[in-house]
Amino acid sequence: MARPAVVLLSGGLDSTTVLAIAREQGFVPHALSFRYGQRHSVELDAARRVAEAHGVARHVVADIDLRVFGGSALTSELAVPKHDSLDETDPDEVPVTYVPARNTIFLSFALAFAETIEASDIFIGVTAVDYSGYPDCRPEYIDAFTRMARLATRAGVESAEGEPRLTIHTPLIALSKADIIREGLRLGVDYGLTSSCYDPDADGRACGRCDTCLLRLKGFAEAGVADPVAYRSGRDA
Repeated sequence: MARPAVVLLSGGLDSTTVLAIAREQGFVPHALSFRYGQRHSVELDAARRVAEAHGVARHVVADIDLRVFGGSALTSELAVPKHDSLDETDPDEVPVTYVPARNTIFLSFALAFAETIEASDIFIGVTAVDYSGYPDCRPEYIDAFTRMARLATRAGVESAEGEPRLTIHTPLIALSKADIIREGLRLGVDYGLTSSCYDPDADGRACGRCDTCLLRLKGFAEAGVADPVAYRSGRDA
């Protein structure tokens, strides 16, 4: 019997690829997205499109307001940094687009969702290659959260010998953006449904100059295929 799994789905390139991987591995995906006070709703619109296209068992959009804390260009009035190339960014500096403790918050919600559907598998699209240097995307963080989760839930303490233990799947963690795109294309992912930009315009067109746009464009260029999403003219926002 196919096992249920919670898939964290932002509507971006990485989480959409992870959703396709979970389906290929035989899981029945239950998608979880967040309206967390982010700058725009474009990514949630993308998440809905992706969830519908992939026929998930259920798509939950949880409401939490991280704007009450601020501290990030995605949840406050701080400007989203723009660059002409990735060479202008500092790979050793955590950027202002980092949302404090976001993955910990999201994984905690995923853990609660998983318990209610009796799932022992959670998928998240973190990567430690071609990323913005966020501390909650590293393998050691995922390992630590998994250990904590197995101690903090009824499912974790009541599981019998031989039963599946909670596993947080990170199938992209060692892949470059180009490798992720190649894997997604192999699985038939339509990246035209996705949105990655931190600062899209009112029509949903990507800026092309924020960190995540630059990483996405780099990935498509290295994969040798065109990015199907729309960018603002001249990418000059």
